[in-house]
Amino acid sequence: MSLTANDVKKIAHLARLGIDDQDVESYANDLSGMLDLMTQMSELNTDNVSPMAHPLDQIQRLRPDVVTEHNQREHFQAIAPQVEDGLYLVPKVIE
Repeated sequence: MSLTANDVKKIAHLARLGIDDQDVESYANDLSGMLDLMTQMSELNTDNVSPMAHPLDQIQRLRPDVVTEHNQREHFQAIAPQVEDGLYLVPKVIE
């Protein structure tokens, strides 16, 4: 797919990007190349390819799900300006 200078200007306007007129042709060539690559990739047969979450097929390291902090709710609410029924009361900011 080949983009024209007018296509690039329209895309830039929609994306609220400022592009110099001297760079429009360069952008058109680069974007056309990207779209051509996407067209080539969409033509590939991926029926027997399983989806993966990571290109190196690595397992994500997770930390153990253990409690590391103690419950300090009463301490923090004791120093809060206003608390009611275990909730912090704040001034109304939206009417």
